[in-house]
Amino acid sequence: MPAVKASLRQTPAWLGLARSAVSDLYPRSAPVYWADFTLSTAGAWAFALVFFRAAPWSLVQLVAYCASILLFFRTGTFIHELVHARRGQLVWFGRAWNLFVGIPFLMPWIFYRNHADHHNAQHFGTPQDGEYLPLAASPVRETLKYLAQVPLLPLFMLVRLGVLGPLSWLQRGLREWVLTRASAAVSNPYYAKRFPARDQKHLVVVEGLAFAYLAGLAGLVLAGRIGLNHVFMGYLLVAGALGLNWIRNLAAHGYGNRGERMTHLAQMEDSINITGQTWLTVLLFPVGLRYHALHHLFPSLPYHNLRKAHRRLSELLPRDAPYHTTGRHSFFAAVTELWRAAKATPVEQSAMPRWVRSLRPSRTP
Repeated sequence: MPAVKASLRQTPAWLGLARSAVSDLYPRSAPVYWADFTLSTAGAWAFALVFFRAAPWSLVQLVAYCASILLFFRTGTFIHELVHARRGQLVWFGRAWNLFVGIPFLMPWIFYRNHADHHNAQHFGTPQDGEYLPLAASPVRETLKYLAQVPLLPLFMLVRLGVLGPLSWLQRGLREWVLTRASAAVSNPYYAKRFPARDQKHLVVVEGLAFAYLAGLAGLVLAGRIGLNHVFMGYLLVAGALGLNWIRNLAAHGYGNRGERMTHLAQMEDSINITGQTWLTVLLFPVGLRYHALHHLFPSLPYHNLRKAHRRLSELLPRDAPYHTTGRHSFFAAVTELWRAAKATPVEQSAMPRWVRSLRPSRTP
């Protein structure tokens, strides 16, 4: 790596230096993707089987449950890699992911197409960003409302794919509402944007597969092959895996923006890299999620090269480069910062009303 000169200590210069430092890290390794996904998914389902078969409330069942949701969380995180791949890339990987994770967990990866808005300078940190809520610029009650949704996440998807999906095929008005308000994987409940027309055929296919899956499960329950206790256990698995990501998301950003547009570099500065090397970091931030600021700086970098990229940038960039300000030692440090900011925000100064007022559908061609 070349030495950093004083003349490079301006924002455009350090960014150019950063781009050069990671320019060789963009190729995706198919063997890495397939090996990680296969091992994580096989382990998740194996522990899930133990969870279903173990004695109720036993230590074995508890350990199997925890191991299963952690591995399902890991393999589920590949949805993020899928939406960042160029069209035509990872096609069979996406199909395999849907088969073993997306359909069983009622979260086909196409629902996450809206993630592009999260990287768009016109939308990031605004009410039009499906993955941003101004939690640090709103009272604590907004963070508590956010967390209260965790046990309801599987119910939302069950209603969406088991009820609203098939009914909307029969009623055009309902279909438009579903495509605008209930066809995106978001944490911002005020997000409203029409599902892209070019992906609607894909959406209908996965809706049909998910409905067939749910109908099959219902048939097994009615036939007495599956008990209601097993349905509840399955619900707990889905809630646990989705809930881990929901909680992890609290440490992805500072969440202090009040709805104004942000530049590409401002997005990075609002994002967080978790730099601690603890077992909790490994479990809560799989598949590169710990380097979220780096991801917003260079969104196309594959997850398996983020650690190397972060190490290079940490060593190479000048000490006053904004990239260095994005690090937090742990999940708890990031969440504590958010919590303190929320506690210091009076109700009358909350940024959340801007999100509530924004609930107007926008259309995409």
